Amino acid sequence: MSKHRLLKNVLLDAVLAAAGLVVFALFHHVLPSEQQSLNIATVNPYATVQTASSQSVSADSALSNDDGSGEEGYDFTPEVYSSGSAVYSGSSGSSTRTSSGSSKTSSLKSGKSSRSSSSRSGGSFSGGVNSSSKGGSSSAGSTAVESDLTPISQKFSDKYTDTVVVTDTSYTSPDISISVSEETTSDGKVTYYIADIYLRDITCFQTAFANDTYGSGYRDSITDMVLLSNALVAVNGDYYGNTTEGVVIRNGVIYRANYTDCDVCVLYYDGSMRVIKGSDFSVDEAIADGAWQAWTFGPGLLDSDGGIITSFNSTSRIISANPRTAIGYYEPGHYCLIVVDGRGESSGMSLSEMSRLFNGLGCKAAYNLDGGNSSIMVWQDEIINNPSGGGRESSDALLIAEVNKDA
Repeated sequence: MSKHRLLKNVLLDAVLAAAGLVVFALFHHVLPSEQQSLNIATVNPYATVQTASSQSVSADSALSNDDGSGEEGYDFTPEVYSSGSAVYSGSSGSSTRTSSGSSKTSSLKSGKSSRSSSSRSGGSFSGGVNSSSKGGSSSAGSTAVESDLTPISQKFSDKYTDTVVVTDTSYTSPDISISVSEETTSDGKVTYYIADIYLRDITCFQTAFANDTYGSGYRDSITDMVLLSNALVAVNGDYYGNTTEGVVIRNGVIYRANYTDCDVCVLYYDGSMRVIKGSDFSVDEAIADGAWQAWTFGPGLLDSDGGIITSFNSTSRIISANPRTAIGYYEPGHYCLIVVDGRGESSGMSLSEMSRLFNGLGCKAAYNLDGGNSSIMVWQDEIINNPSGGGRESSDALLIAEVNKDA
């Protein structure tokens, strides 16, 4: 009898131990752990802490970038590395796009408009606050030498207006100045569009997700993302949903920080922008330096001094002439977005041609985003370029929008 009781006790202990191991494994390896909060209110006085939404759906089809820009689509559950965001009412905005004492100029669709020469003035930064300590650089990376610490809120005062003023090719307000132009290369073979942008508040430089949701399988038109965000101008982003690789930091929230061998582009709260070799990217440094946005695509298009480069961290398929979308950086508070038409009357640009273009504009850093059929620029709620193949939906967009700091 005692032997049976002993055996019974041994079996009961074994069952309890096994149950304990199952519970331990469940909580430590299967169920999602609590998200780490990143409080960036000390970087931006308007910031508040918010938990990032982490959702996913199965991709209903493979997402292929026809310019060789990425892998096929993945069905994955996004892992939020840490979170904390500056929350603004960008959808409502603090201003409306109504003309105020200004006559409309000729439409971009009917002809080109001249762009202010100030966009060619160059800048004094090639990186961010304390960027000399930021790790690594590639052929297109940058190690900043600071020469001007003036906050962007105090720069370019002549670019802004006390009230909102809108024309067919420009928009100005107390915080934003945008001029958009259609350009043609000297040989007449390539048409491209430039949005020249000055910002008094870096949080006006925003990003949007398809369906306002982070995750794989979400796609939407850039126009719909513009309408949802009340954006003034927008271009397609890095199509983050097409891969599980790399860094996704959007509007102050870190959604993903996985390893990548692609160049990473980071826009910081101080208004500076830097291109970093993927293997040298540190999310801890990004947090410490105040990252506001970060994209994983590339490659970078200029060297650390804003010079032309001919060797790129990319494949031959991407290097060759294609429709393009890219972002340029002059100095904190001054940027440009460029979309190049291709595969039609306009022949597109190679990465070398893009490098020469941004260097000629005076940019100190520049970064290639998703291209091909994705390359779209929306201005005043309308697509102004001629997207290859009629364009395609994307998982995200870069945009400029008014923010309501009182919300």
